[in-house]
Amino acid sequence: MQQVNWQLDGIVTQLRATREQWRAQNGREREKGCRELPSRHRIRETLELLSGAIFPMRLGPSDLRKESEDFYVGHTLDRALNALHEEVLLELRYMARLNGDKTSEHQAAATQIIQRFADDLPSLRQRLDGDVMAAYYGDPAARSVDEVLLCYPGVHAVIYHRIAHYFYQVGAGLVARIIAELAHSDTGIDIHPGAQIGEGFFIDHGTGVVIGETAIIGNRVRLYQAVTLGAKRFPADEKGHLEKGLPRHPIVEDDVVIYAGATILGRITVGQGSVIGGNVWLTCSVPAKSNITQANIQSGPCP
Repeated sequence: MQQVNWQLDGIVTQLRATREQWRAQNGREREKGCRELPSRHRIRETLELLSGAIFPMRLGPSDLRKESEDFYVGHTLDRALNALHEEVLLELRYMARLNGDKTSEHQAAATQIIQRFADDLPSLRQRLDGDVMAAYYGDPAARSVDEVLLCYPGVHAVIYHRIAHYFYQVGAGLVARIIAELAHSDTGIDIHPGAQIGEGFFIDHGTGVVIGETAIIGNRVRLYQAVTLGAKRFPADEKGHLEKGLPRHPIVEDDVVIYAGATILGRITVGQGSVIGGNVWLTCSVPAKSNITQANIQSGPCP
């Protein structure tokens, strides 16, 4: 087949001019000629390595044998942690440049962040085991914990969230958001990395679930598809800019079940052991052991 000449020289030149104009307008001229932001592609590869290292015989390579399991885990973790170190370092340097910070301790800070993450991996595995068991016991269709780990999008999303939340907490927010959005792309489940989620968390089916940045979820909570834990309003400052970081998402206490399509908005509390029915719209707190359905919400519980 004869190749077409797309006359790209002029297009490339115009694109360069557009990039340079945007950078000049936003004070973003590069100090160096290399990449300055974390790579979405590389972080995805690293998450797959981490998943394999945490669950080697189920999420690791197909030819792995138990006699070489420790070697595989060590080798894979070394690759993954080095890659994460580079991505976190890029973010720390990038944010420092944006904020006019001229300190040069980013290498040490990135090393400390990744070492703490590495040290926490055994406890992360234990917490994820609890999430997997919650999914297995919470779904009568699940035939084994292996099926849950290999197949359930809710478990996949929670694995990535547990990792993302760590990086959010230690100040690598861009890396954390990339991890969260990779899970969102893969599963349709949108969990902000800032959300605090307790033990034994299970999202069944999962598509369309949204959990906001300041949401707090207790232990042994179960959600179904299309549940939203969102904000009711977005306060603005005197210049009209949205205020950042304010608590604006729900608190869901231990042992709560929220069924499909429920929308829970604002800094309200869903009391321990409550059941929120499908398609309920809830904007006020409810006490422990509440059973909220579309039928009973017509006359309450919100004033």
